[in-house]
Amino acid sequence: MENQEFHYQRSYNERPIEMSEAFPALMRKVYVWMSLALLITGMTAYYVATNQVIMNAILTSRVLLYGLFAVELALVIIVSAAINRLSVLTATLMFLLYSVLNGATLSVIFFVYQLSSIATVFFITAGTFGSMALIGYTTKKDLSSIGRILTMSLIGLVIATLVNIFIKSDGLTMFLSYIGVLVFVGLTAWDSQKIKRMLLQATDVNEVTKKIALLGALTLYLDFVNLFLYLLRIFGRRR
Repeated sequence: MENQEFHYQRSYNERPIEMSEAFPALMRKVYVWMSLALLITGMTAYYVATNQVIMNAILTSRVLLYGLFAVELALVIIVSAAINRLSVLTATLMFLLYSVLNGATLSVIFFVYQLSSIATVFFITAGTFGSMALIGYTTKKDLSSIGRILTMSLIGLVIATLVNIFIKSDGLTMFLSYIGVLVFVGLTAWDSQKIKRMLLQATDVNEVTKKIALLGALTLYLDFVNLFLYLLRIFGRRR
């Protein structure tokens, strides 16, 4: 079983794409896992924002806030890099734990932006994400070259964001927000196509293919959350 899922990824451009009987079930798992994680994140964020004790702890303790970020990063790295050594159950629980922790850190947006504005941007994000995921799923054009460019752009975006933490330029923040929207709009389409092509090679629903679906769900979840945050910076109305 070792590295079998990565065999799918290496070979999906080399073999004719034909839908297997397992494909619809696996694609459903991708979007069910992703939707469940988003729901958990949203509910956690709202609960934390309305719980004064927890919210004060997060806002007043940098150690706690940075600790949450560190655990989130560790969970993503572990699930992504060590998926072969994890059971589907363990990987799923780690994904859901990540969605809870991410909800806790995202709770601060309720103190920065108006609730109606957050809701509006969420629906804008959902519409944009759904459209781009559909384009990636249905297009016959190979988006791999675009995906590589977007990945490099994402690295540059992260570096520029880190630099801006020290510069604290509002103009650069807004510029990076527009770039971030473009990057994650493109990544949504590319990731959707990549996930589809990998799962099309699956002959049945088993431990390996479930892990591929889970990684796909995590990838799309991250695309959605990041797209939402960048759109919120652009369209969100502050309190």
